[in-house]
Amino acid sequence: MPHKLFRFNGGVKPATHKTDSVRAPIGRAPMPERLVVPLHQNIGGKPQPCVALGDRVLKGQVIGTADHWVSAAVHAPTSGTVRAIEPQLATHPSGLPTLSVVIEADGKDEWIERRPVDYASMAPESVRELLRDAGLVGLGGAVFPSHAKLSASKKTPMEELVINGAECEPFITCDDMLMRERGEEIVRGAGIFRDLLEPKRVLIGIEDNKPEAIAAMREAVAAAGESFEVIAVPTRYPAGGAKQLISVLTGKEVPSSKRSTDMGVQCFNVATASSAYRALTFGEPLISRIVTLAGNVEQPRNWEVPLGMTIRDFIALGTPRADTNRYLMGGPMMGFELPGLDAPLIKASNCIIAASPKLFPPPPPEMPCIRCGSCARACPHELQPFELYWFSRAANFGKAQEYHLFDCIECGCCAFVCPSHIPLVQYFRYAKGEIWGRERDKKAAESARARFEFRNARDEREKAEKAERLARAAAAKAADNPLASATAAPTAASPAATPAPAAAVTAAAAAAPTSPAVPGEAPAATGEASEAERARKAMIAAAVERARAQREAAAAARPHDAATSPEQ
Repeated sequence: MPHKLFRFNGGVKPATHKTDSVRAPIGRAPMPERLVVPLHQNIGGKPQPCVALGDRVLKGQVIGTADHWVSAAVHAPTSGTVRAIEPQLATHPSGLPTLSVVIEADGKDEWIERRPVDYASMAPESVRELLRDAGLVGLGGAVFPSHAKLSASKKTPMEELVINGAECEPFITCDDMLMRERGEEIVRGAGIFRDLLEPKRVLIGIEDNKPEAIAAMREAVAAAGESFEVIAVPTRYPAGGAKQLISVLTGKEVPSSKRSTDMGVQCFNVATASSAYRALTFGEPLISRIVTLAGNVEQPRNWEVPLGMTIRDFIALGTPRADTNRYLMGGPMMGFELPGLDAPLIKASNCIIAASPKLFPPPPPEMPCIRCGSCARACPHELQPFELYWFSRAANFGKAQEYHLFDCIECGCCAFVCPSHIPLVQYFRYAKGEIWGRERDKKAAESARARFEFRNARDEREKAEKAERLARAAAAKAADNPLASATAAPTAASPAATPAPAAAVTAAAAAAPTSPAVPGEAPAATGEASEAERARKAMIAAAVERARAQREAAAAARPHDAATSPEQ
């Protein structure tokens, strides 16, 4: 019984340009003398280098360890010597440098000790950790760590596992050739994912413009004795997007606010499934991938290349024509122009296109939007790109978010059909970047304000604690110091002492220094402090009176001493 298919909104049918690169089988690229392996090749945490300058590394050895759960390890593509751990040109539109390990190959291609595992006898969490340490990520372009997707929702039972072989972008044929030549690996890898997620059905979706791949996958499924369904889906870009393929095969639409597992479905690329099989069955980490070389070259073909091979070394395999003026990574719809030929091939590199003015003519000048609505009809997410364009152009980012800017997957369908030749995706990327930048600034400002308020609160707390300590000390001194009564008794018992005039006592008390007020002292300590102050003044007055009495007694004794002294 044929599988029921559903439709997604919009989409376009650009020229495929796939025929030239599938005429020859997958080739194995020669190992270059120098490999530049970026440490950050996945969405999520950045792996940390675990080798040092001058170290000898083996093929498959870990050179960058995963630093978070949403991260993946990085490995040496061949044996050789670490010549540098430094920033190198990134395979990214920005062209910014990224920390990389530069390896000089020794030509031996010597493997580490590979340890195949029987995953069926292991706990699911241990299998996920092995896949993380093997560096497995989504090879369809998203490069999300695959082990993090292999946990089913606790609330929703898993209904379908979708294996994505649609490959809808023009020029790209790496998945097509992988399905033709290595279908068994894909089926075995899909079986691993099936055992971890436990879905009710496994659906392998392939666009109907790949009849050879469809036949090869059906044969591989039958040979493996599996009940997987290999389904031909209509050729329509972007049917290869995860949400679009899920919609076509299951009729489920995954909202932007939810994960696909919340809807009981998960999706993996065919190359990801193949790599998972090799990682567990042969102990081989992800150190190579199949990359399409197409466009303005003499020999378009698919090559299995070591990760870290530079674009310059790779394009030499296809002999670019003289009028080639730039290179794209990915397809013409969602790909980007490479910043330089010294950038390396990475886990996200599925296709390199040599471009020329004839193959990709310069775009016509941008004209004003005429609000024809063609972009809205073509949008697979049912957005209104012309409204998003106006809001982005006017920097009205709040309104753009109200119109679901972040639901845009930047597939390029809107720009493809725009009669005014407006680069709509570029405006949307600009708006997203501005919003992300403002969010970062807002978080930084909130963090700075929190630190300022915490510091002020700490200062106030320390002042209050100090005032309380001083008040307690003053109260204790007033209660325990009997100096006032102790000095009053000897003064009264002295025969030479005479009562001090009130004016003298008052003057002495007035002349006595007073202690300065303590800032922030508690009002409750005022009475205790005044009692202590009075006791101190009384002590000073008594000392002054005693000194005066002693002086008067000394003066009275002098004439008597002079009268009784002998003559000289």
